[in-house]
Amino acid sequence: MDVARHEVVLVRHGQTEWSRDGRHTGRTDVPLIEEGRQAATRLGPALSRWDFALVLTSPRQRARETCRLAGLGDRAAVREDLAEVDYGDDEGRTTAEIRTERPGWTLWRDGPPHGESLEHAGERADRVIAECRAAPGPVALFAHGHILRILGARWIDLPATDGGLLALDTAAISVLGWEREAAVLARWNVT
Repeated sequence: MDVARHEVVLVRHGQTEWSRDGRHTGRTDVPLIEEGRQAATRLGPALSRWDFALVLTSPRQRARETCRLAGLGDRAAVREDLAEVDYGDDEGRTTAEIRTERPGWTLWRDGPPHGESLEHAGERADRVIAECRAAPGPVALFAHGHILRILGARWIDLPATDGGLLALDTAAISVLGWEREAAVLARWNVT
């Protein structure tokens, strides 16, 4: 079976208080702050160049609100697989705080204690990618920094841990695409 060769547009949610402060935000359902709402609204014109066949969003309010403010909320279906990585005991903590107990710690190498493994998050990303490739046209995905970075890595057949090589700002757009038959990162972290 041939794989559809359309683009997949990744949209990271607008800024929250926790993303502004560098706090790991997985299952905690924090809202956008005003700056995040404004940035989400500004995404609309940039996204209007695509005629999306499918729009998917994380169940977390920060992603759903970004989708709504960008003008695609009425078309969005919620996918649990787009939820952010579960940070376990590190939920709500900054990297600096974590490193006082575990010097040199990184999520990408060490993972979160009592949280989700990056390999499991990669399996979730693979399911989303399969759904995107089965769609009849371009797809928009509204989600979170780490799961979208993992999704970008998995799109180009890298391990989930290589998502650590892909920085992603709030309210940024990235485009997964194709160069002939090869899956590529067509654009990344456009704000």
